[in-house]
Amino acid sequence: MLDFETFQAVLALYADYAAVLDSGNWDKWPGFFTEDCSYKLQPRENHERNLPLATLSFESRGMLKDRVYGISETIFHDPYYQRHIVSIPRIVRADPQRIETEANYVVFRTKPDGMTTPFNAGRYLDVIRRTADGLKFESKLCVFDSEMIPNSIIYPI
Repeated sequence: MLDFETFQAVLALYADYAAVLDSGNWDKWPGFFTEDCSYKLQPRENHERNLPLATLSFESRGMLKDRVYGISETIFHDPYYQRHIVSIPRIVRADPQRIETEANYVVFRTKPDGMTTPFNAGRYLDVIRRTADGLKFESKLCVFDSEMIPNSIIYPI
């Protein structure tokens, strides 16, 4: 069980995370994670069958920074905007150091010359660690529902 102040901090972490991704402020994205973190985007089928293959898999904040560099400096693609809708996180387990949460998400994509369309939907399975700098994601597993995804996933989910 969490106290109200900690639950509010969890809500703020999710809201701030979505706001940074939606604003395209990629340099701030790695700061939501601990130094030794895990970020994975995995199809539901693989997750449910305990298959390790993930669409994206990063194992440290340094790898997240490399992805940011790739997004902003080397990957060429049609530009688009993202908009995250994230449910209130459900607290699965909590102890003095870690909080395990689960939240549903939907990401919409809008191309500057096109209509807004659903892009990715699923759930976050997260472990949040209490740090001296506040709450940080120790691991974020984005399990998306569809087996089909657009040509590529450029931005974090």
